[in-house]
Amino acid sequence: MQIKDRLQLGLAVLTAKTVTFAVRSLKLGAASVLPGEIARRLQPQLLQLLSRQVKHGVILIAGTNGKTTTSLLLRTMLERQGKRIAHNATGANLENGLMTTLLANTDLVGKLDVDYAILEVDENVVPKVVAAIEPRIILCLNLFRDQLDRYGEVDSISQRWGKAIATLPPDTVVIPNADDPTLSYMGQQLPQKVLFFGLNEPEHYLEEIPHAVDSIYCPSCGHSLDYQGVYLSHLGDFCCPSCGFHKAPVAINSQEYPQILIGLYNKYNTLAAVLAAQQLGVDEATIRDTISNFQAAFGRAEELHINGKHVRILLSKNPVGMNETIRAVNQVRQQSSQLAPVLFVLNDRIPDGTDVSWIWDVDTEKLVDQGGTFIVSGDRVYDMALRLRYSQQEDLQLIVKENLRDAIATALEHTPADQTLHILPTYSAMLEVREVLTGRKIL
Repeated sequence: MQIKDRLQLGLAVLTAKTVTFAVRSLKLGAASVLPGEIARRLQPQLLQLLSRQVKHGVILIAGTNGKTTTSLLLRTMLERQGKRIAHNATGANLENGLMTTLLANTDLVGKLDVDYAILEVDENVVPKVVAAIEPRIILCLNLFRDQLDRYGEVDSISQRWGKAIATLPPDTVVIPNADDPTLSYMGQQLPQKVLFFGLNEPEHYLEEIPHAVDSIYCPSCGHSLDYQGVYLSHLGDFCCPSCGFHKAPVAINSQEYPQILIGLYNKYNTLAAVLAAQQLGVDEATIRDTISNFQAAFGRAEELHINGKHVRILLSKNPVGMNETIRAVNQVRQQSSQLAPVLFVLNDRIPDGTDVSWIWDVDTEKLVDQGGTFIVSGDRVYDMALRLRYSQQEDLQLIVKENLRDAIATALEHTPADQTLHILPTYSAMLEVREVLTGRKIL
């Protein structure tokens, strides 16, 4: 590193740590973004200079759903092996958030002392950062429609990913989801070492392809794919009758591992983390014990006990995510003697995506058909209420509360002591819900 770069790095680090101290002292937030944003203006090569100091490499985790849960599971496995980890656990997954995470683990002159960095990365940012970071392992979890006002269609995202990843060193390990046609195709084109994960459990096939499906056409020739079965959205066992493209062979038997938390989608998160851990030399006993004792990240099937009531928060920020949440909630409610209420909280802020039309692609009918009480709140409370009204088969027990605290209090009042209140919030709503329930902010 040249002297100029060292001086700029030192100034950037000092400034970032000062900003962090000021923001936290004044209780203005968690300082998960601003320090990195300011520091990179002082040292434009900051991300590259810091990431290259990570002793054993960076693990980059990308995808529409599951990044935080997968990251936390892998981090726990590595920490139980005595490794020191840098991780953007607050979910700040844009460039400034990645830099802030690395800066937080440096000394005053910019020396980074961690074994691994686990970085959750926004789908749109992947092509912008992989060259600078040169990750050792890249996990590609899934691609679903999410915030179309920002990102566009999944095919264009996967193409950008593939072009960017293909330029990385040949010893880079790429771990894509074989059940996702766009990622399966991308992985089959890459020159690096590619290990696929996916399900081999036909008993979990859906009865039909959901309405909120994104990519059922062959990414090679454009012909409609033939599905032997679908696990969720467009993820399943498929082949193309026109050109012969098919699901890539997987490097892990999904039947050999239990899943973390509730919901089949968490089986994918489990398999991705296991494959990465195996590549990093984590022993099998540690992997299995970590899975068995895993605790949810905030808002991702997180369970709380509030005023003697059991509460489970299930982040639901796009059609596929909410459909799978509904599927998991239905399974729980079917096993209960009484139907506990469900609270929906819909916001339309920048972290959520300002276009909430996606709620009309959600199969809310499958939840409403079970009956029970439904409470709605959030910035777009009436949009959510209208969606549920259109889902009703008979009389719908719907309670509309504009004020979130009132909505939570009402939901708790309607929850029997031996039942679970499920709260389905979008991202910014999830942060607000947790603050109301726990009295603490995350960001």
